[in-house]
Amino acid sequence: MRDDLGADVPLTAPARRVVCLVPSLTEALAATAPDRLVGATDWCTHPADLDVPRVRGTKNPDLAAVRALSPDLVVANQEENRELDVRRLREAGVAVWVTRIETVEESLASMSRLLDEALDLRDPSWLVEARGLWSAPVAPRLRVAVPIWRDPWMVVGSPTYTDDLLTRAGLVNVLSAREGRYPTIPLEEIDATGADVVLLPDEPYVFTADDGPEAFATPTRLVSGRLLTWYGPAMVEAHAVLTGLSG
Repeated sequence: MRDDLGADVPLTAPARRVVCLVPSLTEALAATAPDRLVGATDWCTHPADLDVPRVRGTKNPDLAAVRALSPDLVVANQEENRELDVRRLREAGVAVWVTRIETVEESLASMSRLLDEALDLRDPSWLVEARGLWSAPVAPRLRVAVPIWRDPWMVVGSPTYTDDLLTRAGLVNVLSAREGRYPTIPLEEIDATGADVVLLPDEPYVFTADDGPEAFATPTRLVSGRLLTWYGPAMVEAHAVLTGLSG
């Protein structure tokens, strides 16, 4: 059995005790097999009533706390989590499955394979629905820019899951050609791109009505960061919101 990066995952039976270090995948597992999830990070905020032991953050997990939960499997992500933590867990004899997701198609395939091969579960209804919703891209209709941080200003670039999600929803990311997945760009250059609207998510930087819109001459719209960056059940809600977005 191999994960998305081709690394061996030494499972001899379907995982029954899973610690997840990826907020979006924690939500996916909680919606699919809540009895299997035995630990998650402090940033795993969905579902809101998730009641499992916490193992600190995605970038600084408490590895001793992870091991103490005796997981059959730890789920991680190449972008969200550090290779060092994955390596230390493996060296301690813990099976780790690392996902690699940069497109909508990859997210659907990766989650389906994780559930099937590591947990012996069929695709849940939310995954089937998400696959159907996102199978046919919407025609381009709106030009957008998506900052994810300020001071310095950083934006969504390519190749990223968010950029592909926007494209499939008919939203043209005007900064996708900039070098880097999340390039740093002067504020005035974001305004100069000719975007119809600047989308301001509430994560990782928490943009609010009083913190963000005042910086732009371009019209802005506050959006849920979860809908832009979380694969899993959020993809169903994201399709309705993003395909219905107007200038």
